[in-house]
Amino acid sequence: MIDLADTAACRLLGCRVPLVLAGMGGVARHELVAAVTEAGGFGFLGMVREPVALIESEVAALRALGHTRFGVNLIPAATPAELLEAQLAACIRLQVPVIGLFWDIDPAIVARCRDAGMVVCWQVGSVDEAIAAERAGVDIIIAQGREAGGHVRGTRRLAELLPEVVAAVGRPVLAAGGLASGGDLVVARALGADGIVLGTALMATQEAFAHPYHKQRLLEAQAGDTVLTDIFHINWPIGAPVRVIRSSVTGGLFGRGDGGPRRVIGDEEGRPIHLFSTDSPLRSMTGDFALMALYAGTGIGKIEAIPPAGARMAALMEQARALLATPDAGNAAETSSPVCYAGEFNHAYMGNPEPGEFAATCDALASDLQQAVHLALADHAEQHAFDAPPFGHEAQAYAGWLLALAPDKDNPTSQVQTLPTLLGAMQARLDAIIARLPETDLRQLLSQLRQFLTLQQRRLAKPAPAQPDRPEILSASDR
Repeated sequence: MIDLADTAACRLLGCRVPLVLAGMGGVARHELVAAVTEAGGFGFLGMVREPVALIESEVAALRALGHTRFGVNLIPAATPAELLEAQLAACIRLQVPVIGLFWDIDPAIVARCRDAGMVVCWQVGSVDEAIAAERAGVDIIIAQGREAGGHVRGTRRLAELLPEVVAAVGRPVLAAGGLASGGDLVVARALGADGIVLGTALMATQEAFAHPYHKQRLLEAQAGDTVLTDIFHINWPIGAPVRVIRSSVTGGLFGRGDGGPRRVIGDEEGRPIHLFSTDSPLRSMTGDFALMALYAGTGIGKIEAIPPAGARMAALMEQARALLATPDAGNAAETSSPVCYAGEFNHAYMGNPEPGEFAATCDALASDLQQAVHLALADHAEQHAFDAPPFGHEAQAYAGWLLALAPDKDNPTSQVQTLPTLLGAMQARLDAIIARLPETDLRQLLSQLRQFLTLQQRRLAKPAPAQPDRPEILSASDR
């Protein structure tokens, strides 16, 4: 079985599982980072616009718990210059091992952090930004799809963006945006990512510093309840979109807040929280939380409880490993009995495939499975036009088979066939090879794949349910 954590990014970050906690401002404090680390993952402290004293205390709390591999997430474009300088100086002084950065790429900041010995991660929303980040010297690139909760840099679906970023750069790539299950991890790995970044899925845990009101809203909402809007703008550059749960604010009840006095809707230890601010509800706040930015990605529909972070991560890894160990094929197909003394004869005499022939067949199957992943992703996008999770169940099943059979296959992006045609071609390849194989675990696995493909063809033959039309709100000004 493929080791999902055997990646360059995991080695750089020092984690045992390829799950990374997003540096969510306010939400990702030391309790959550510690829980993620103890579960084998990697966590970023969300310190955007936070005072140096908080960075110092949070880092000290993590180290007091014995954790040495963690990151601090900063956002230069959303931070006053004087505060940003103090934050960077503090991270260098504290010898923070990893720094996460977002929004406009600043090569000078990258060079400064690398010179201080930090591993530098930068989250991007386009292929051009990924290339610019690589040229700036970034160690790890995070490709963020438009399905992400919170601030969203790019405008493309993760399924489209991720493989293109992987192909364009020579740095390890992590995937972000609407990811909340083990199946999402499997698809991301099949598309070339070294791991996935989790936001909403880890906000909805006991250790997250989000207010219980926000966590409860995550439990109640579905993917279609999120919207990408620029109406929450205070503290950020103008026109920076965020994905949040729909509310009276995103519906335009209070206008856009472009002029006039600011309305106070909450308080955080003496600091006023204003309507249209990018602040989300935290444990340390009071106020009208329904009017605040309730960040959520499109994977929100998979959130069914508020467990400890370690339990959620363990469940995700169990889901992923199950897809690899026993892909969704049902019961194994029947195979014929082995021939007595078959090992005494060569391949040609027994009718078994020669090694070169078998290798060519396996390579062709891997290429077909890659094509199937992309076609299933395209079909998912066509069926779910607005606010859908990035990867559907069909793509997860094909990706599980791909990683089980050919984990190191380069990832193509071209699509030249329909999925039913591709499934038929794979079945023909398997029919030609299975009957000539001796009774081994490999023959049993290929027989399971054959049966899985048959089930997929039957599913595709059924008419797809109609999808309701629901236009997505991209900007408050569009309403």
